[in-house]
Amino acid sequence: MSAGPGLDTHEVFNQSPPYLDVDLFTSDAPLVAAVKANGAGGETAALAAFGRQWGTAEMFALARQANENTPKLASFDSKGFRRDTVEFHPAYHDLMRASVKAGLHASTWTSSGERAPPPSEVARAARYYMTAQVESGHLCPITMTRAALAPLAAEPALLAPVAAKVVTRTYDPTFRPWWQKNGMTLGMGMTEKQGGTDVRANITSAASAGDHYTVTGHKWFMSAPMCDAFLVLAQAPGGLTCFFMPRFLPDGSVNALRLQRLKDKLGNRSNASSEVEFAGASAWRVGEEGAGIRTIIQMVQLTRLDCVAASAGFMRMALAQAVHHCRYRSVFQKHLYDQPMMRTVLADLALEVEAAVALTLRLARAFDRAAADPREAAYARLVTPAAKYRVCKTAPGFIYEAMECLGGNGYVEESILPRLYREAPVNAIWEGSGNVMCLDVLRALKRDPDAEAAGVVAALMQETVELTGAEATAFGRKNAFEDEAAARVMVGRLAVMAAAAALKESAPASVVEAFVRTRLLQPGGRLYGADGIDASISDIILQRALPAA
Repeated sequence: MSAGPGLDTHEVFNQSPPYLDVDLFTSDAPLVAAVKANGAGGETAALAAFGRQWGTAEMFALARQANENTPKLASFDSKGFRRDTVEFHPAYHDLMRASVKAGLHASTWTSSGERAPPPSEVARAARYYMTAQVESGHLCPITMTRAALAPLAAEPALLAPVAAKVVTRTYDPTFRPWWQKNGMTLGMGMTEKQGGTDVRANITSAASAGDHYTVTGHKWFMSAPMCDAFLVLAQAPGGLTCFFMPRFLPDGSVNALRLQRLKDKLGNRSNASSEVEFAGASAWRVGEEGAGIRTIIQMVQLTRLDCVAASAGFMRMALAQAVHHCRYRSVFQKHLYDQPMMRTVLADLALEVEAAVALTLRLARAFDRAAADPREAAYARLVTPAAKYRVCKTAPGFIYEAMECLGGNGYVEESILPRLYREAPVNAIWEGSGNVMCLDVLRALKRDPDAEAAGVVAALMQETVELTGAEATAFGRKNAFEDEAAARVMVGRLAVMAAAAALKESAPASVVEAFVRTRLLQPGGRLYGADGIDASISDIILQRALPAA
């Protein structure tokens, strides 16, 4: 890079230019290939336009502003009346407006609340993955809104008017009844102080009050509290039940949701997460009494897919920043990118991202086809928690490694890396931590009446044997998933097998071989760049990751 402007004591040079005004789609060969491999090749032009829009300097600036200017709680108005509203910086609203206009909140649904046909899930997952690279906090209400329509199918009379509002491409942040708005967002409240993940320990109660219920209690975490309505869990006479709780009552008055405080979080700073009290709030039942978990898990399954896509997106942006920097930065008379050890590290990081995006879009394809294909439904049910376990757990350490590639430049707040690093842990925690994901995989295998889930494992195992040339591993044993204490090992290996199989559909054979050798045939506890990826393979992987300018 040529010398920069003069300062009082020195010239600025040997710095990489800002990574701005980039095409997040066409510069990402693994993403382009995975989109085509999973049936969304017809979306290529639209995805490229989306990638160019979200890669602009303007979008990166909005992301920075939304995170530097965090939400503020306004409990009362100027006259002392309770309002329980949250104020956001205009940049947050601009990001929401762009995501809603692109349909990230609803493109997988029709106006009647039916599932949109394939490849709606794959196309949306690709967009979500690109959006998360720029700013992820605002995606919390986006993902919950999209996912909430699934459990609402249990109440057709409620689904129809809500879906009609949701599927509009209009973002309306005004604080008024949802039925008066041009578009609406939906949130979720599940966890309480005493239970956390164990929602059966919830003590919030719901009493029948004619055509609705009165809910009294609390939620320890309720993200995006400015949504127009929420799906919440409460104990009804018949057991734990799912309810639809709007911010306004039918007469136009404000419902009794009392926002106690906003959480001061490690990351996810642009998004408001709150503690809330329900002081006799009105809500409408969704599904049967006692079927709360079975009802809301349909929403959770979809939000978990977004956790995987977002974490893969974080990794992608960290990788792009590292590769971009290393191509310009010279050390010891040679660009970092051309230093053998650094190239091996970058290639290893790129290999991890390539597998993550291949797995994400293969999983989205399973959601696309689940209604018509029991095996794809089983794949979605089984691989979603496994993928969330591995990809979301991998992201924080991955981003740290990418940050190290930039040295001190990656550690300062002017870089996007610190924000990505803070953001990454939330997806491994939200919607079920790692142990919960492993238990869900075990349950899927034990409870599948048609043995479809077991068939998915067997198919992945067979493909792994073919890819590695190795003998059948512990997955070949009938009781491999019966040892709960060893579940993390089994589920991690399952996710790697699924990633390898997905990668086989979209990547060159040499890339697949490198992934299989370094992830399936090497022992655990690996460090990036420590597996000796051949130089010729490094060239292929890095050119796919980010084409040279």
